[in-house]
Amino acid sequence: MWVPGGTYFFTINLLERNNNDLLVRHIRLLRECVEKEKRRRPFKIIAWVILPEHMHWLWKLPEDDCDFAMRWRRIKTDFSLGIPKIERLSAVRAKRGERGVWQRRYWEHQIRDENDLLAHIAYIHLNPVKHGYVQEASDWPYSSFHHYENMR
Repeated sequence: MWVPGGTYFFTINLLERNNNDLLVRHIRLLRECVEKEKRRRPFKIIAWVILPEHMHWLWKLPEDDCDFAMRWRRIKTDFSLGIPKIERLSAVRAKRGERGVWQRRYWEHQIRDENDLLAHIAYIHLNPVKHGYVQEASDWPYSSFHHYENMR
């Protein structure tokens, strides 16, 4: 569902998820790619978490814009162009001239109301605990949890 000014939750995965720490290893590049896209086509980041092989984001789009797909395409492309070409390529990806960094698709969910928003913020911030990376959400450095914690 594409709604101008909508708020969306996203899950973005690397293609190879097993023992892959690409996102945290290249966290600076990922952040630069997101900021670059925000300058090209603004959006507000409400909450985020970056894990080694996947990430979750909550975005609020401008009132006259619903094109989150182009934003994600550019972020993923910019990130892929910024890292060395060391990934395994399937025959299909090689034939298409694609990289083997990201899963082609991602999951999005339009936020319905305040309760849905708060549930997704909590899900994002607790995700590193759920996956066993840390005992407390505050211990994970790649998250907006610290921003929310400092607002108390």
